Order: sequence, then C-alpha cells, then structure tokens
Amino acid sequence: MAKALIQKMMHKFIPDPEVIKRHKSLQFLGTKLHDPNLWHLNRRSISMAFAVGLFFAWVPSPTQMAFAAMAAIYFRANLPISVALVWVTNPLTMPPLFYFSYQVGLWFLNQPAADNFDFSLIGDVWQPFLMGCLIMGVTCSTLGYFGMQAFWIHHVKSKWATRRKNPRFESVRAFRATVWRR
Repeated sequence: MAKALIQKMMHKFIPDPEVIKRHKSLQFLGTKLHDPNLWHLNRRSISMAFAVGLFFAWVPSPTQMAFAAMAAIYFRANLPISVALVWVTNPLTMPPLFYFSYQVGLWFLNQPAADNFDFSLIGDVWQPFLMGCLIMGVTCSTLGYFGMQAFWIHHVKSKWATRRKNPRFESVRAFRATVWRR
C-alpha cells in the first residue's frame, strides 16, 4: 500500500526516467543514469536515499539538491527521493533548524554562545554552526537510513502476517503439504 502510494506520487510529480536519461544537458553523466536503483523503490535504494537526502538537507549551501543528486548517483540511491528530502530545510524551516545546529555545535565544541547570532558566518559563529550542521547531518542520515530499513522490514513482515491469516493462503499451504508428502 505504501509502496503503491509512493509510486503513484512519483509518477505524478517526477518526469519519466527515460526523458531524464535522454536530456541533452545530462549527457555528461553517460550511462550512470541508467542504473535501475536510481529509479526503483527497493529497501536498499530508499534507505540510501534517506541517508543522502537527510545529510545534504543540513548542508548550508544553495546547491544542496545538486550535491544530493551527485551523491545519489554515486551511492546508487533513489534519485528523486534523495533530492526531495533536501527540502526538509526549506526557507521556512531553515532558520530554526540551523539555529538548533548552531546550538549543537556550541555544546559539542564547549563554547559560549555569541552575543549576536546572524547567518552571515562572520566572527565566532561559523565554527560551531558548521560543526553542528555536520553533527546533525550525520545523525539524521544515520537515523534515516536505519529507520527506513526498520520500517521496510516491519512493513514486509506485517504484509506476510496478513497474508498468512488469509483463508486462501491456508488452503494453498495445506495443498503444498499434501503434495510434498507423496
């Protein structure tokens, strides 16, 4: 159900992979865009997409999406999900999230807070800010990867449990048991 919903949304909002592969401005990537993991939904590619996307969401740069796309190609993660997850830090959420990463950096470096915090990265602010962004990127990336692995496994197990409760499945199991006894 969740996979079908994600696939439906991807087909609605994301262009066809064949169109992207043939786009003339992306020809420099060669056959790297032909990797099926970049476009399919499986446990490995989705988990890697969460790791890549959530890591680059914490990179304080306007080129977050390009970095996430390059990393998704390198790590063979789902490309659209990697790029979409970068938007966790959007213009509305960026100030509080980056201020939080600044506070994490201060705590990690054991430094006092600056008198006035601004996003210009001038003065004593840039070191704790970038350290906090790195810590938050690694933490969210790790949690995203293992969280998606656990979610995927739980989802598959619950689908199998539902399937086992189906009376039709029981009749197939009984039939197989009688056939194998002969």
